Amino acid sequence: MLAFLILILAALSRLLPHAMHGVGINFTAVGAGLLFFGSRRPRWQAIIAVAVMALTDVYLTTVVYGLPFHLRGYLPTWIWYAAVCLVGSSLLRKVTPLRVFAGVLASATGFFLWVDLAVWAFGNMYPHTLAGLSACYVAAIPFYWNDLASTGLVAGALFGLPVLAARLVESFHTASSSNQPLV
Repeated sequence: MLAFLILILAALSRLLPHAMHGVGINFTAVGAGLLFFGSRRPRWQAIIAVAVMALTDVYLTTVVYGLPFHLRGYLPTWIWYAAVCLVGSSLLRKVTPLRVFAGVLASATGFFLWVDLAVWAFGNMYPHTLAGLSACYVAAIPFYWNDLASTGLVAGALFGLPVLAARLVESFHTASSSNQPLV
């Protein structure tokens, strides 16, 4: 149940900046939410996470931005959503700081490389040359840094706080069973 709640909060993190007339330039809980969902749910349920995030794509494109929705433009993003869930399911079933760091890096860097390649290859914003590809990646760097920071921050909380809480409970239990003062 917690994984579904985190997934909904991740989706809302994409929508709320627009509801408040702001732009988050990719500072969202999406990457971390997908990693967490993937780590807690069976692999086949990645389709649920993709569907939830796809709905936010459709809503943002058609309602918030007032643009026509073209499925082809979103397929690379939806593949990324599924891939991040699968990374979470394989890498983060056993949580360690190194695994969380690797998941965060894979999520943000994968999105940057994969989706911006698709923007260049299938769009008309950049010339289809090496210089155009370079310009596309350079223009996306601020979004990449925000995605890396937000994914790291949220994943650190999602995966780190339960471990910290368990250790605190364990230390309190150990201290109380040995009749030692807790302070």
